[in-house]
Amino acid sequence: MTGTDEAEAAATAAEEALYVLTAVLLTPAQFPSVLGDDYPEACAALGLGPYAQGYGLVLGQDGTGARWTVVVDDVSLVAVAIASWDCGMEYELSPDERTVVAALPGWPLELAISAPDIPAPHDPVSEAEGRRPLAPPDTTEWGPAQRRLGADEIALQWAAWREQLGDDEFGPAPDEAPTSDEPDSAGAAPGGAEPAEASSAEPEATATPARSVPQEEPAGRPVASGAGGGAREGGGSANADPDEDSEHPDAGAEMSRVRRVLTELHGYLDSPPPVGRVRSAFAPGGARMLRADGPGWSLVARTDDIAFVLLDDSPGEVHPVGRGAELPALLEALEAMAVRPS
Repeated sequence: MTGTDEAEAAATAAEEALYVLTAVLLTPAQFPSVLGDDYPEACAALGLGPYAQGYGLVLGQDGTGARWTVVVDDVSLVAVAIASWDCGMEYELSPDERTVVAALPGWPLELAISAPDIPAPHDPVSEAEGRRPLAPPDTTEWGPAQRRLGADEIALQWAAWREQLGDDEFGPAPDEAPTSDEPDSAGAAPGGAEPAEASSAEPEATATPARSVPQEEPAGRPVASGAGGGAREGGGSANADPDEDSEHPDAGAEMSRVRRVLTELHGYLDSPPPVGRVRSAFAPGGARMLRADGPGWSLVARTDDIAFVLLDDSPGEVHPVGRGAELPALLEALEAMAVRPS
């Protein structure tokens, strides 16, 4: 090989090299919920089959700056990398070629970082006919993707949301502990990254919200000033504000929609939904954080506390659900069927 050939080969290798920016798990128990209500739906968003063991998604740029998502079946390798990055440790994520399932153009998630010293992130020209580059779901307007992102944020910031609700209506929040024994489903590679431009019976009324908490930024800090209400034992709203109905004329319809969510959750116990619709994660104090999704709704709950419901039909609103007499048993049954990280 001549010197010119060697230089051309080196340039080609540099262009084809992947500069890893971050990685994400795509498994039945941990997947980017913005992509779907369950694991099969999230897989379908990437054109993948719902492989039972799951995948790891490695997001990066090639030497030309083009965005690529490399799908691997070595889930453990990606999980170790994410855990290392979350701890602030260096970890070079280099999947073996034999583990690569697909190299997909584009990114399915928004990234605010880019590789240094290469062109700005852009979509490559795909050689695969009919394949459009992956792109993050549109979250500029309220809809399923934004609703699921809001539920993610409530789970991450549970204490901040919970403290807005009065003890007289919901009881004191459980004691919080600052640590978690489970890694997140995504992490950013440290170093070198810089900001880029760019039951089947009808549920009783003991788990009915009195009013909702407005949520102006579904994926941001809680902004609500009002407290949500639980329900009295035996049914009926715990709303003590006589002006509430005039301020929220659709409150009755919203409560009806929340009751429908609880009915659908009871239905999950009799007829299991697609895998990933109900997931369980660590929570302090020996409790579990439950996450459930369905057509047009998301629920976040702690098994030792209350629940929050978000609805496609209620843009920017978060509906607290008091424990009452029914919710604890429902959460316990959902926890028993939920998938959890291994």
